[in-house]
Amino acid sequence: MSLPAWTRLSSRPLADCKVFQLRADTYRSPRTGEAHDFFVLESPDWVNVLPFTDEGELLLVRQHRFGTDRLSLEIPGGMVDPGESPMQAARRELLEETGYAPSRVELIGTIESNPAILTNLTHTFLAPGCKPVAAQKLDSTEELELVKVPASRIDELLRSGEICHSLVAVAFLHWKLKGSPMR
Repeated sequence: MSLPAWTRLSSRPLADCKVFQLRADTYRSPRTGEAHDFFVLESPDWVNVLPFTDEGELLLVRQHRFGTDRLSLEIPGGMVDPGESPMQAARRELLEETGYAPSRVELIGTIESNPAILTNLTHTFLAPGCKPVAAQKLDSTEELELVKVPASRIDELLRSGEICHSLVAVAFLHWKLKGSPMR
């Protein structure tokens, strides 16, 4: 059995919130014929970076997240700027947030960030051979603490909930499926 598609009847912008735009889409149910409103966040693609040093350390960042109003331990990442490729964004975000640059960058996975309400993708990059090359260059809304942890502690940090950001957890899944290379 093939699931029938919903029919979009209309789409209207509701708000421009700088990092995303909110729109309302009206769809007709193929089963009932009824019209329903759905709210969608249009956002640029995002990148996540798994940066490893030659010593087997992973570079993490701790920062305040306003949605949960708490500190979060994460990997470097951010939005893909207009005219920028995801790989360029990964290199830029890594350098800005940590001051480190990798020997290479490799795409290891792409997912839909949250297809229920978001239009964008999250691209995960492996970045081995990271070395310090500059000071952090943070945006005015960022305050990040650089945290180095042995790669062997990642499972523990996920199990304990110290790392609990869903897109970061998926990045580690991509890494595990890749075979956990650090070089």
